[in-house]
Amino acid sequence: MNQPERLPNALLGDKSNLSDKARLEILNLNGAHPLAFLGQAFRAWMVIVVMIAFANYMDSALINLIAIIIIATRFNIFGLLVHEQVHFLGLRGRYGDAIADLIVAYPLLGVTIKNYAKVHLSHHKFYFTNKDPDHLRKAGVDWAFPMSSLHLAKLILSDIVGLSFIKLLRGKRHESTKLFQRPHPSPLWLRYLFYLVIAGLLTYTGTWNIFVMYWVVPLLTVFPLIVRLGAISEHVYNMPGASVIESSPLIIQKWWEKLLLPNLNFTFHAYHHFYPGVAWLNLPRIHDIFKREKLVNESNVFYGYWAYLKYLQSSQQKPVTLAGSSSRGTRGA
Repeated sequence: MNQPERLPNALLGDKSNLSDKARLEILNLNGAHPLAFLGQAFRAWMVIVVMIAFANYMDSALINLIAIIIIATRFNIFGLLVHEQVHFLGLRGRYGDAIADLIVAYPLLGVTIKNYAKVHLSHHKFYFTNKDPDHLRKAGVDWAFPMSSLHLAKLILSDIVGLSFIKLLRGKRHESTKLFQRPHPSPLWLRYLFYLVIAGLLTYTGTWNIFVMYWVVPLLTVFPLIVRLGAISEHVYNMPGASVIESSPLIIQKWWEKLLLPNLNFTFHAYHHFYPGVAWLNLPRIHDIFKREKLVNESNVFYGYWAYLKYLQSSQQKPVTLAGSSSRGTRGA
């Protein structure tokens, strides 16, 4: 396996290096944003519905392919909103998880807020240790860069033919039943009822073929590929004991990437680990504060996914020696 690489640090410090004024500003950014959450969910659903109707009407192989890709990008929005809800940044209250499950989790056919919370919050608490399920799951040759073109091609092929989807679902579950219990989890019967109602409607309307073409196909093929891109852009793995700063790139999407593959500021991921109580829409404001505090090394910020992926595949990277690293960072929030 390739030796793990340390990223060029885009951040020169963490929240402990901020001024009192900056800390107070960020403190005021904490909290849920239910309207923004529902707005993102509504827009994603509208894009999906419009693309299904348009592609079904046009009955064209090319339009079908475009529709499958666009629908998969909106499934990614669903996944990112599940992530927001896990941190209680979407819908609060007794029925918050239930509503979020119905509109963004259950449609992903196997994902639930309750199960994903155990995995993701464990990742935050036990960052890059042997108790971090994400770190353990993403160790090995499939996550080591630079990567041979042949191995990368095999991974992409496994995604687009649907072989990665089951692994993806398994990765969103945690064997422990004691960690990070939700205060108001969705009842199990709601999940079963949801799928029974959907199955009944598809049977009654005779639209199983449309469901398979425009829901199952993008979910099994393009969606895992987008999730892989998100995971690669989230952290550099195979680095036990690494801090957030040492293992998290700072990627600023280009305008066309925001249009084609919106990611709810997910590539400001180090800030999310520093401040998991701040919703996605406020992460750019945290970036601006860190810049003002002179804690951002602009030369190490990646502008666009391609710049970052090109760096990962570059032979110019220098091996990391974590024990001798002088960079400052936290072990996750």
